[in-house]
Amino acid sequence: MVLTKCLSITTTTTTTVAATISKSPLLLISSSLSSPKNPLSLSKPNPTHFPLTARPISTHYKPPMNILNKLGFGFRPSPDPASTENSAIAQGPDDDVPAPGQQFAQFGAGCFWGVELAFQRVPGVTKTEVGYSQGYLHNPSYEDVCSGTTNHNEVVRVQYDPKQCSFDTLLDMFWARHDPTTLNRQGNDVGTQYRSGIYFYTPEQEKAAKESLERQQKVLNRKIVTEILPAKKFYQAEEYHQQYLAKGGRFGFKQSTEKGCNDPIRCYG
Repeated sequence: MVLTKCLSITTTTTTTVAATISKSPLLLISSSLSSPKNPLSLSKPNPTHFPLTARPISTHYKPPMNILNKLGFGFRPSPDPASTENSAIAQGPDDDVPAPGQQFAQFGAGCFWGVELAFQRVPGVTKTEVGYSQGYLHNPSYEDVCSGTTNHNEVVRVQYDPKQCSFDTLLDMFWARHDPTTLNRQGNDVGTQYRSGIYFYTPEQEKAAKESLERQQKVLNRKIVTEILPAKKFYQAEEYHQQYLAKGGRFGFKQSTEKGCNDPIRCYG
């Protein structure tokens, strides 16, 4: 009698477990995968198809534009002979020639859009160009300069008629246009490309720049950090940067370049 009850219990338990297995989706999957009808092949995996692209993969590394790069402490690749030669070109003198009877001067005073418009309004200034100078990379792009690894400054090269406009007049505009006491910064623009600088072409310009700085220092309560250096190779910036605010900028609001204009300069991207 006892034996019969045990056999009955065993039979009932086996039936319950079998029913549970048949209703479990996870166990059904496991059973299906282990079935010889669906063998897994490790030697021939299913191919994965990726979308094709026409864009070539660049082999030129561009360092990330993080805060260290902006402040001039970013990654700098090891120099090779070709880059050393290019650096010598970039560090060489500006070999462009102004128009007859004209002279050049270069100024760095923050974002070159607003600085250019300020000089465009000065009587006696006959031409302005924005570009990059004082760096180590030959033919830099805007992205290269913004990386903080090339040491370029955003500058305005001013061509002026010394009979109508003195270099001191240009210096007055330079000091009025920016804060020369903030290192590698103008307002919200931070980076070595926004540093304050006067880049001279003649000994007379150098002398006038240094004397002007001394006078300016007497009226400021913070130390001036403006660098005064010989003008170096000037690389004209991309066309869309040229006369940017005069052409209306991103929003199409053209700003006057009329000589002597005192309208506030609105610098927008």
